[in-house]
Amino acid sequence: MKNAPVGFLDSGIGGITVLRKAVGVLPFESYRFFSDSLNNPYGDKEDREIKARCDEIADILINKEGCKALVLACNTASAKAAEYLREKYADTPIIAIEPAYKMVHDINPGGFTLVMATRGTLESEKFHRLYYKYNNNKTDLLACVGLADLIEQGREDELKAYLENLLGKYAGKVENVVLGCTHYPLAEKEIKAVLGDVMFFDGADGVARQLKAVLTAKDLLNPSEEKGTIIFTDSSPDEETRKQKEERFFRYLNG
Repeated sequence: MKNAPVGFLDSGIGGITVLRKAVGVLPFESYRFFSDSLNNPYGDKEDREIKARCDEIADILINKEGCKALVLACNTASAKAAEYLREKYADTPIIAIEPAYKMVHDINPGGFTLVMATRGTLESEKFHRLYYKYNNNKTDLLACVGLADLIEQGREDELKAYLENLLGKYAGKVENVVLGCTHYPLAEKEIKAVLGDVMFFDGADGVARQLKAVLTAKDLLNPSEEKGTIIFTDSSPDEETRKQKEERFFRYLNG
């Protein structure tokens, strides 16, 4: 069981930003990353659709791949399906990412804050609890419809135009930017080009630390001192798309 892999679930390849942190603190673990690009993005889907699809992927990673833990590396999946999955797969530790709004409270609570996330994440009960607990009364919540898709597909020119249109009114006014989707850190450079010199906050570091803490507490750390393996799976039925996703995934991972 200790040498079993850790599963990662995401609606696309954005969760690579979380996996990269996990590999940094747990290099001897093996990982199985499932990118559900066939159903990407999750942010605009109904709750029941998200739960059902996450359940299907969790079943693959836990029961077929034999993963000893599962990381929900998608904020929308975490917000909508984490509780359900923890009840159904009670014997498997499930670590769920969430927007790093508490980090703003801890580091720069007085600064004007912009939370960028999918509509599904911002409307979720889980995020509402987090937001009202740490609200600095200087925060705007911004649903970035379609942004994850542009990043997922690598459409750079469209991405820049989208961000200029979406974020232009905040230029020079924002100090803190919470990246509430795991895709968004892949566009930090482009976001900063519009907003200026801002502080970014995302949940990847916290998830990596939590994963290590949970595996340690449950005596599930891999005792090996050899670097673990990473296997990438994408749900697209098109072979060329899968190949392109895999190439981008490992380019990001090793970049």
